[in-house]
Amino acid sequence: MNLTIKKNLVTKVLFGISAMALLSSCVNDQSEKKYNDTVDIPVNQEMIAELTSPPNVPTPVGKRMAKKLIVDLEIQEREGEMTSGVKYIYWTFGGTVPGSFIRTRVGDEVEFHLKNHPDNKLPHNIDLHAVNGPGGGAESSFVAPGHEKVFSFKVLNPGLYVYHCATAPVGMHIANGMYGLILVEPEGGLPPVDKEYYIMQGDFYTEGGYGERGVQPFDMQKAIDEKPDYVVFNGHVGAMTGDNAITAKVGEKVRLFVGNGGPNLVSSFHVIGEIFDKVYVEGGDLINDNVQTTLIPAGGAAIVEFRVDVPGTFILVDHSIFRAFNKGALAMLKVEGEENKAIYSGEIRDGIYLPEGSVIQSMPNGGDKTEKVEMKALSLEERMTFGKDKYMATCSACHQANGQGIEGAFPPLAKSDYLNADVNRAIDIVLHGKTGEITVNGKKYNSVMTAQALSDEEVTNVLTYVYNSWGNSKKEVTPEMVQAVRNR
Repeated sequence: MNLTIKKNLVTKVLFGISAMALLSSCVNDQSEKKYNDTVDIPVNQEMIAELTSPPNVPTPVGKRMAKKLIVDLEIQEREGEMTSGVKYIYWTFGGTVPGSFIRTRVGDEVEFHLKNHPDNKLPHNIDLHAVNGPGGGAESSFVAPGHEKVFSFKVLNPGLYVYHCATAPVGMHIANGMYGLILVEPEGGLPPVDKEYYIMQGDFYTEGGYGERGVQPFDMQKAIDEKPDYVVFNGHVGAMTGDNAITAKVGEKVRLFVGNGGPNLVSSFHVIGEIFDKVYVEGGDLINDNVQTTLIPAGGAAIVEFRVDVPGTFILVDHSIFRAFNKGALAMLKVEGEENKAIYSGEIRDGIYLPEGSVIQSMPNGGDKTEKVEMKALSLEERMTFGKDKYMATCSACHQANGQGIEGAFPPLAKSDYLNADVNRAIDIVLHGKTGEITVNGKKYNSVMTAQALSDEEVTNVLTYVYNSWGNSKKEVTPEMVQAVRNR
């Protein structure tokens, strides 16, 4: 073979390799290529979808190509805790409320595997608002316990979408926790941010009132009447407070994917002490700037973004405010970093904004004779357990979890000379409230203690817990003592 032939052969081989590399590059990077119709976007290779439990979200899509995305989701009916001492049988997608977060991009072909755990009692299905097809997939996914259904759909529209169960009675399935979010990113992905979190509001309806102990069944009549006992973020009271709070650092941009499973209530989503730089209205393309509170309909969603400028604890609420402080729609974002006095010079307090519980409070007026029936404690140990539950639900917002109170506002209960000096006075204050100045541990406090609509048993439990905690006198209060004060 002469030199000329060799050169021609080498040139052809190199040209072939370059052409293959160019073709591969075109197939694997679709970020610059525009298609007249989303349905024409080709998929390349299979990919197992990363699914995450709230408040976490999967890895951003970025500039990846469209894939055949395999989503494997299991329905689980399982007992969980709505709030301390209150159990509830949740119906879930993936074992959590809300269900697993699904992250896709425009052009993906999703192959959905919906499994109904064999220990479940009921059939279920799934309606994904991101699906263009009958029932959003519900007609193809009705699945009995111990079975699996598979269907597929092309992802056509970018946005943040709700999914939920659509098996009759639909409202009951949703009310028991069967909802979640599916994000469809545009080509090229969403702009990068520092932190992303997944939050979803839901309203729950139980036979017992807020805080009533034991396993609480679903109450259909309350649901029809749209009178929830609980309105919560991520499935239960306190899901994102205290040690479970979401976090960020000063200067970081935070993106929240916020959904509303309903089934009934509209959410007025607000972060106390922040302004949303951007809101993707109803999870779509429309962007609203500099928003204080955004409406999220039942079965809808929104994406909110903001940069955190100062440290502290920022409170997330449904600004239909009794839902936040009395029914559970409250979460926390804890921000660490250097203070910026030019932006905020005041003192930042951690822990003032806490759920206040469901007790109907009133100003001091001579007493409310109404009593409620509650499970009676059979031992001091049980009384302490019940008392702690009631204290955390009713008293901790003002007096704090460890009884330390709030300087200048609410007196301490820990090692309190005022409390320990007179147990009957303490009972009277819980029953009837108190206004005016008092001195506790040498410091003056002048605020209002509202009357608490508690039964004798509940007052007994909570005061026994307080007296036997935080260095107090270890008195054991009895129902007879409470009754005597109530009747005098």
